[in-house]
Amino acid sequence: MKSPESGPQLSGRAGVTLIELLIVVVIIGIVAAFALPRFDYTKYRVESSMRGVGTTLLSAQRRAVSVQHDVAITFDAGLNEIRIIEDANNNGQIDVGERTRGVVLGDYVVMGVGGAPAHPIGLGPVTFARQFAGLPALVFHRNGAASERGGVYLTSRRAMSSTEYANDARLLEVERSTGRVSWHRYNGAWQRGF
Repeated sequence: MKSPESGPQLSGRAGVTLIELLIVVVIIGIVAAFALPRFDYTKYRVESSMRGVGTTLLSAQRRAVSVQHDVAITFDAGLNEIRIIEDANNNGQIDVGERTRGVVLGDYVVMGVGGAPAHPIGLGPVTFARQFAGLPALVFHRNGAASERGGVYLTSRRAMSSTEYANDARLLEVERSTGRVSWHRYNGAWQRGF
């Protein structure tokens, strides 16, 4: 008969000491201190804005289909703002009682090509010829189609003053018949994303 004390013996220790844990944390901190200054946050801000504007366009298209009237999106490059207008009577004007909301791009992102060459869709921060409330605009109709084919360029503020950052440029292109939004990135040449 075995006594309870004669069970298997564990050798060594279990766990880590506080000193070992602190050494690991210090090493991780040193590696992070060298890596973080090289991390380019601006490109990710532009990428995030491109996705946000693209989602706003898709949402406006869905809204036009669901409420069965035009939804216009105006692009104000001067104020760095996009405005969504539900044109309930389809008259191409902002009337009393029509729902509107604005989306500001933020401090680091602007509408424009920057140092990148223009995409074949056209030059300028916004290539839509239609005007709504005095601004270039895109209108989604109740069948989901867009008023015209065109696009809006987004880039960083730094790319507006230097060709060194041409790869910050992005483009959201809208097809007329389907209202489909395509996302493009500039990386030495325009490449279609998603």
